[in-house]
Amino acid sequence: MTKPKLRIGIVGAGYMGGVRARSAHWNEACSVSLIADPDHERAKELAREVGARAVADWGDVVSADDVDAVVVATPHRFLTTVAAAALRAGKHLFCEKPMARTAAEAQELLQGAGRLQGPSDGFPRAHGPVALVGYTLRHHPAVQLGWKWMREGRIGEPMYLRGRYGHGGRPGYEREWRMDPEMGGGGELLDQGVHLIDLSRAFLGDFSEAVGLTGSFFWGAPKSQAEDNAFLLLRTRQKKTASLHASWTQWKNLFSFEVFGTEGSITVEGLGGSYGPERLIFVRRRDGKLPEVQEVAFPAEASGVGAWNHEWDSFVTAALPDDSDKAQDALPPATLADGHRVLQIVGKIYAAHERKEDDAHRLPEMEVPFTVNSK
Repeated sequence: MTKPKLRIGIVGAGYMGGVRARSAHWNEACSVSLIADPDHERAKELAREVGARAVADWGDVVSADDVDAVVVATPHRFLTTVAAAALRAGKHLFCEKPMARTAAEAQELLQGAGRLQGPSDGFPRAHGPVALVGYTLRHHPAVQLGWKWMREGRIGEPMYLRGRYGHGGRPGYEREWRMDPEMGGGGELLDQGVHLIDLSRAFLGDFSEAVGLTGSFFWGAPKSQAEDNAFLLLRTRQKKTASLHASWTQWKNLFSFEVFGTEGSITVEGLGGSYGPERLIFVRRRDGKLPEVQEVAFPAEASGVGAWNHEWDSFVTAALPDDSDKAQDALPPATLADGHRVLQIVGKIYAAHERKEDDAHRLPEMEVPFTVNSK
């Protein structure tokens, strides 16, 4: 007997809406029913590609009888509104990050889910609608393997990590929707910074302290309040520390995530494509000797689209009650609780910037002026 397919509705036919529609189309357990976008021509183009119907109103997706799960891939301003409506309609939810502009907005989703889906130490199961957040970095093969090796104790007790993630924008970037405070809610911290925060929590545990600085050096200044760089220090109650930098002025795309333990380290570099080949570097310290170094390279098909497909498979596994259990040694997908906590951390950084709390850390002026020769 053929199992019924999970019927998918996509709200937003932009880049990420297209990514999710294709992952669903290629998954044998799914079918794509509806694509919604106010740009109806764009919706129709994507719908033709995946064999779906196109509509202009997202409400038609949420209320459709032939939609079991809703993907929300809109600008930040609309994420919460559409996602909350999907949950109220009893649909499974896959919401793109950051899932809201603020932690306060995210509370509506938590209430709509009917329960706070606990910390990401277990795989969410289908007890009512499943609601996950699109933190795709969790699903890259090097990240998955690095997390597994850390859990196995290969680097000893984790002490701290260092993460860098950035790109260089593109022509006209300063005029895109993310630069509008109402539409985007923030800048690079809400764009790529949230990925680093989420991944850091997955490796080190929840954070109890957060300090940071944001700056508009290039793309955000002077017309927009959207920061193009964010520098963060996060610390757990056990004093494990994350040093993070997210940048829109990286110019050459870069991803680097290094976790250091008492017995060694794990480094993930590259995400495939323009971020360079994805690889995992494992270092084991040896007293009085050169460290042991092991490198694992991942084929291009495992990164990029492969990670998106793996993330989608995780959503389907959670949403279908008769599907097999996920392997317990895999880093699970991000829940609404994970997304909400990330936004609490972001909000702390933004609030400190608005209140100029960094003045408390300001050094006194030097008595002898100091200049930098830029020639």
